[in-house]
Amino acid sequence: MTKRGYHHGNLRQALVEAALGLIAEKGPSGFTLSEAAKVADVTPAAVYRHFAGREDLLAEVARQGYEIFAALMEYAFDDGKPSALAAFEATGRAYLAFARKYPGHYIAMFESGLSPAAYPDLAPVAQKARSVLERAADGLSRHLPPTRRPPGSMVSAHIWAMSHGVVELYMRGGAKSPFPPEDLLETGVGIYLRGLGLLPADQ
Repeated sequence: MTKRGYHHGNLRQALVEAALGLIAEKGPSGFTLSEAAKVADVTPAAVYRHFAGREDLLAEVARQGYEIFAALMEYAFDDGKPSALAAFEATGRAYLAFARKYPGHYIAMFESGLSPAAYPDLAPVAQKARSVLERAADGLSRHLPPTRRPPGSMVSAHIWAMSHGVVELYMRGGAKSPFPPEDLLETGVGIYLRGLGLLPADQ
């Protein structure tokens, strides 16, 4: 088969799609740019017009993942409707849904060892996703006096960590649980929020 080389219609995106398949098969560090070129049916030389190395390709996969992730989180948050609690819980479920539906992007974002600070295009879109959860967290404490409000960034960081733990242990890690991941996250979030005084005991 003749390689398409530089004549590929959208080589950059074709390489991203190739990387997604290779990530699922071999992990984020288990493939080379040459392998991605082979899957995309182009010459290895053509790849270097778009990516300097595998980490650059992974960074683009992660960037696109964060764009999808932020859009899903924004949709789930829905401007805080129908209530602050419902919107907050919806963002947690969106985290799990993203990890389940977009595993290649998720791995590139969170398991490839990339530092967002090292890639100028990656850090802003990663922050866009985090900011949705921070807004959702802020909405939960608006009824409290300012001196009693926990920082939204702290609450969102804790919930992000809890969501990530559920994904890594019970969706990707194979740990057994008698409860679905969504139920584990929802009950964990409820206990945490009650501990902060953001929910009454019966909610």
